[in-house]
Amino acid sequence: MKLTTLCYIEKDNCYLMLHRIKKEHDVNRNKWIGVGGKFEPDETPEECLLREVKEETGLTLLKYRFRGILTFIAEGWESEYIHLYTATEFKGTLAECAEGNLEWVPIDQIETLPIWDGDRIFLRLLMEDAGFFSLKLQYEGDTLIQSKLVQF
Repeated sequence: MKLTTLCYIEKDNCYLMLHRIKKEHDVNRNKWIGVGGKFEPDETPEECLLREVKEETGLTLLKYRFRGILTFIAEGWESEYIHLYTATEFKGTLAECAEGNLEWVPIDQIETLPIWDGDRIFLRLLMEDAGFFSLKLQYEGDTLIQSKLVQF
C-alpha cells in the first residue's frame, strides 16, 4: 500500500481544489480533489503534508487538522492509505501546479464537480465537523462498489 496525504485548504467558505488534468497516467485524471501526495522515505504524515502542499500550491500551512484515514482501493491501481487533513491558515502566494489547475471552489458547489463518489462521503463528514474517522472506499473503474465508515 502506498502512503499519501490529502488536504482541503479552506478560505472564505471555499476549498482549494485541484483539477487533475495534466498527467496522462493518473488514477485521478479529470477529477477534482484536494492537494497532497506520496510520502518520501522516513517522512511523518505531517512532513509529507507540508512538503506536498508547498510543492503543489506554493503555500505554507500554518494551521491544519488531521481528520481521518482513507483506504482507497481502485481496480488496476496500487491501493493507498490516505492521511486526510483540513487547513484553515496558510501564508504565501498560490503558484501554478504541475498536476492540474488549482481553483478556490465554494464548498457548497464541490459536489457539482466531477469528484469520486467516495469523496462525497468524507467531504460531508468534513463539513459536519465529524470526529476522526476511517473510511474504506473500493472502486471498479469510476464506480464505488464498497464503502465502510468507522467513526471514533
